[in-house]
Amino acid sequence: MKVLVASPEIFPFVKTGGLADVTGALPKALKTLGVDVRVILPKHKGIEDLGFPMKYSNHRISCQVSQSFVDAEIVESEYEGIKAYLVEKDEYYYRDYLYSTPDGDYLDNAERYIFFAKSILETIKATGFVPDVLHCNDWETALSPVFLKTIYQNDPDLSGVATLLTIHNLGYQGIFWHYDMHLLNIGWEYFTPESLEFFGHINFLKGGIIFSDVLSTVSKQYSREIQTPEFGCGLDGILTKRRDDLFGIVNGIDYGDWNPGTDKSLPARYTIEDRANKAVCKKALQQAFDLPADPNVPLLATISRLADQKGFDLISETLEEIHGLGVQYVILGTGERKYHDLFATLAKKYPRSFSIKIAYDNKLAHLMEAGADMFLMPSRYEPCGLNQLYSLKYGTVPVVRGVGGLEDTIIDFTSSPESGTGFKFYEYTKEAMLDTIGRALSLYRDKKAWEGLVTRCMKEDFSWEKSAREYVELYRKAIAKHESSGTDR
Repeated sequence: MKVLVASPEIFPFVKTGGLADVTGALPKALKTLGVDVRVILPKHKGIEDLGFPMKYSNHRISCQVSQSFVDAEIVESEYEGIKAYLVEKDEYYYRDYLYSTPDGDYLDNAERYIFFAKSILETIKATGFVPDVLHCNDWETALSPVFLKTIYQNDPDLSGVATLLTIHNLGYQGIFWHYDMHLLNIGWEYFTPESLEFFGHINFLKGGIIFSDVLSTVSKQYSREIQTPEFGCGLDGILTKRRDDLFGIVNGIDYGDWNPGTDKSLPARYTIEDRANKAVCKKALQQAFDLPADPNVPLLATISRLADQKGFDLISETLEEIHGLGVQYVILGTGERKYHDLFATLAKKYPRSFSIKIAYDNKLAHLMEAGADMFLMPSRYEPCGLNQLYSLKYGTVPVVRGVGGLEDTIIDFTSSPESGTGFKFYEYTKEAMLDTIGRALSLYRDKKAWEGLVTRCMKEDFSWEKSAREYVELYRKAIAKHESSGTDR
């Protein structure tokens, strides 16, 4: 079986969030199962400085975008034995950010990712690597299945390519003005409610949902939630219509990268049998955030995009009260400017108990997972979540809202003390969140009970092998669906 994984970001080349972790780790797990897997992504600024091989292979492509033909070069690279195709078009991708600046999205994002979606298909033709399945991820690649069944529907090189679209976050759909329809070159007949039109706009993700052979999202609970008005973000109707082709597979994590016993990012490593050095990591984390190095104070951490979806409206409302609980709290992330400004102000007000770094720093993220006592994830919605899985491995107890993948992966200790692996709340209120933090702090004061919970957390196994096997089965479903339906839906 041949699979091409397409994503706007793939670790270790580039990362802004969990999408890159997933699209970087899944191919490695697929390879161990015998899948011939390759990846494709834009050649973003900075990739050439990371030391990966860069082979200019003379594969040049040209894609029509409106009335112009846009040329690009395909650069071949690899990581850990996985071949990667990098689409080099500096006009689109040689930028300081991938999608947006702190002041807003890039104004040409529609053009950038229409081009990328077409470049994926042209790369297949140029390289001769014709996959059985094209595995697209999120709105930035969601138009590739649309183009396969419109512009390229009679292309003999691509007629056998089945498609899977994985929705990592339904809240990000790629919605643009209808004026951009000319950039697609597929005709205004596709600007209808049954196709790409969405309340007078173009919706890239909606197009992918309609035109892909099969669909997946990153937890079973989230696959159910997005078929409801509360979580469906306006697409619950079309997702319900395609429910027989919609599957949920929980993300795995790469224990080669996330393991406190082997993690080279840590000042000291530790294992489930000998956790003494977790205290060393806690001290280093407190120092990294300029907080007093106190081994006894409970230390909470959050690594996240600073956005309402991640619960930062709750966090901002309750930070004064969290301070009153006698804890330290550290945050790492970037996002909405209102949170940049608010948390910077609060950090100055409470310099001994609260600190934030407006950045993404992978090494520091590892230290936070190792050094914190608890990891707070009060998400409004959470398709899967990865940090709660990293936290389990590092013995850092998750405190989460029971939605999406957080519901699937964390068992509430209060409800199930013999099997619990964290603390959960359900109502999206500051009272519910503070009560749950309070429950965690109460157990923290009982050191024997707390250490028992930490041990149980570290025993959890969310390696990629199980998830990768489920993806292989889903690829087979995509191939069968494609063969049975032909090129027309």
